[in-house]
Amino acid sequence: MPGARNAVETCLGMRPGEHVALIADEASRAVAASIAAALDERRARYTGLLLEELGPRPMKAAPAGVLDELETADVGVLCMTPQPGELAARMAIVRVVERRQIRYAHMVGVTPEIMQQGMRADYRLVDQLSEKLRARMLGAETLTVKTEAGTKIAAHFDRGLDWVKTSGLISPRYWSNLPAGEVFTTPATVDGTFVCDATAGDHFNGKYGDLQATPLMLEIQGARLIGVTCARKDLEQEFWDYCHTDENSDRVGELAFGTNLGLSAMIGILLQDEKFPGVHIAFGDPYGSQTHANWKSMTHVDVLTRNCDVWIDDDQVIEKGHYQLEHLGLR
Repeated sequence: MPGARNAVETCLGMRPGEHVALIADEASRAVAASIAAALDERRARYTGLLLEELGPRPMKAAPAGVLDELETADVGVLCMTPQPGELAARMAIVRVVERRQIRYAHMVGVTPEIMQQGMRADYRLVDQLSEKLRARMLGAETLTVKTEAGTKIAAHFDRGLDWVKTSGLISPRYWSNLPAGEVFTTPATVDGTFVCDATAGDHFNGKYGDLQATPLMLEIQGARLIGVTCARKDLEQEFWDYCHTDENSDRVGELAFGTNLGLSAMIGILLQDEKFPGVHIAFGDPYGSQTHANWKSMTHVDVLTRNCDVWIDDDQVIEKGHYQLEHLGLR
């Protein structure tokens, strides 16, 4: 309940009388129930929609009942566990949210454990760090990421593309994942090796879990994936095939800082782990409605690495997964 109240009161800023479209699946029923209870405490109205009652899973398209409810709601919340092939349905939900510019919490992969951890963060502090990083990156030339596991990438940026802050304080302009704590853009170039020794996104997280024992070695050139190596050959092939679904599935569409200072360890669930202090990337769709990138993909898969060392130009701002706050003007 503390995490649910944080989501409703701090992140969404719910006001009495506002109407919420509360969308959930069976796997996330307990989390949705806590959100509903927090909405009741706030005297907000909600309509609950259970995905399994609206059609078969995996969803090939967003259920009409969900889209219709979002057309009239003041706020949207989606609590669900993703299944293979559902990204297009989730993107259709987001398109309605962005067109109507309503406040929206995207809680894909949420669990009770996450509600007790990442959702109990001080999101005002997360926002301060996120704002400092965003301001710094707007003028940065190069970002370098290294890890002892073998990650070594350098990224450069297009000044015409935006850095987006999703710090948990949700506004009509920007919807956000919850738990929150990211600052991201679409990079112009990324070159080097990225070792995914934590979790991978979309359905890979649920299917393969934490990849620390069998990491994905990803070779990137000019922001394109050119090679995948993994001890698990089934994962290696499946990841390669996923990243060649369309002409941009192999392109780095997102480079992001995790900024949730309330997290002390990765737990093997992407929704929370991608907010852990460090830098991660994603192949596929660049969220162009937010970054202003002018290309698209029907896929999007995050890949995470552990214990990052990160430099903005020549200034080290993260050491072994810990922010050097004094380098960002914070204490």
